[in-house]
Amino acid sequence: MDANQRRNIKIGQEVSIVQKQHQRSGELTHGTVQRILTNSANHPHGIKVKLDSGIVGRVKEIKS
Repeated sequence: MDANQRRNIKIGQEVSIVQKQHQRSGELTHGTVQRILTNSANHPHGIKVKLDSGIVGRVKEIKS
């Protein structure tokens, strides 16, 4: 699924995100979506979400 489309991301879904400080290295963080922060229907760098752990980043992979 395309992680750049807001419609593909649901609350409670397992995803991999890249945090702002890890954008250069591409280090991914895994977790469950608590909140979708991007309001637009799509975003070229990925939809910004907040995980249950409180970490904020852009979705790179959708796990489930």
